[in-house]
Formats: sequence, C-alpha cells, structure tokens
Amino acid sequence: MNTNRTNKTNKPFKSRPPLVRLSIPNEFLWAFIGLILTIFSTFLDAFITNLPWTWLNQGVRSYSLGVTYQIGAVLLTGCMGGQNAGLLSQTAYVLLGLTWLPVFAQGGGWGYLLEPSFGYLLGFIPGGWLCGFLAFRRRTNLESLAFSAICGLVVIHLCGLLYLVGLSLFIPTVHQTIPISSLPMAIFNYSIIPFPGQLVIICAVALLSLILRRLLFY
Repeated sequence: MNTNRTNKTNKPFKSRPPLVRLSIPNEFLWAFIGLILTIFSTFLDAFITNLPWTWLNQGVRSYSLGVTYQIGAVLLTGCMGGQNAGLLSQTAYVLLGLTWLPVFAQGGGWGYLLEPSFGYLLGFIPGGWLCGFLAFRRRTNLESLAFSAICGLVVIHLCGLLYLVGLSLFIPTVHQTIPISSLPMAIFNYSIIPFPGQLVIICAVALLSLILRRLLFY
C-alpha cells in the first residue's frame, strides 16, 4: 500500500516551505536600523514624481504627499526585521523623544504627552509589532507585505484617534489642547488628510521590502 500523500493529479504532495525566522542578532540590527530611519525620516517630506515616460518631454517634477516618510520607516522595519524589531525600534524612539533627544516633529520632552499627535507616535509601537508579526506569517510576496503594512497603519491611526478622544474628554479644561468642539477637526487633520499619502508610502514600502527580502534570501 502506497502511503505517500498525493494530490488529485497524482503528483507528490509538496509541503509549504517553512516560515522565515530571523536570528536575535539580526532582529537587534533591524531594530537599530529602524530607529535611525524613524528619526531621520521624521523630518523628510515624502513626494512622488510624474510618470517616468514623461520625463523626456516634461522633465522630472516632484509632488508632495503632505506627509513625511516616518510611517514608511516604521512599517519597513516591521516588514524587514519582524515583530521584535518593530517593537524595540519604536519603543526606543518614543522613549528617546520623551526623555533625551528632540526627535519628534515638534521637539520632545514630557510635555509632548499633551500634543495631539503623540497618540500616533505611541501607535508606532503596536503598529510596528503587528506589521512585523504579519510580515513573517506567510511566504514573502507583495500582497502579504502590503497587507501587513496596511494593518500596521490602521493600528497606528486607531491609537491616535483614541488618544485624541482621551485628550478631549479626560484632560482638565485648563490643560486641554483639544476642546471637544475641535475634536472632529483634529481627527480630520491628523487622520483623514494624511491617510491617502500614507497609502502611497505603503505601496513603496511593500515593493522595497519585497526586493530587499529577495536580495537577502528570506
């Protein structure tokens, strides 16, 4: 009796390739790279150019996306380094900004806790972790990397939105930076306006991650 598993075409059943797991040194390396990328991309405006085949006639033109590359750095770290790298890099970034270096867009320090944007910075931690977790759950392909990055972005925005609501509802009026009447406008400014540009960045992150992972054989 033949005990080999076969499919309907009588071809030998092929098991799925094992999922990649990075070594601890590689995770720490990507965490460090992610931290550096996040710091520098905070101050680097994101842009796109006109289509390459129009460069000859129109020249190269750049168009701002209205956001920085910071989100891209967070999600790229997760896609390349996994969940631990995403978690460590963004935890270090937030702690550095609160206690030591002015690495946030408007400086740093404990006073940043009352900034409307701080919830999104906190969201980098679970967002980077989730992106890295999902990016290594399936075989490396463009769709899975894009899905991982989108999930990470959604978590970042959820954290940011919850923080905005918290600042409006639970902070004493004398210290309030976002009155309840201004909450809809804050949500519009911090989540709705930058979201399309961040989606464009996610497309670039997914493609770049795919290329790098192919080059690095994982």
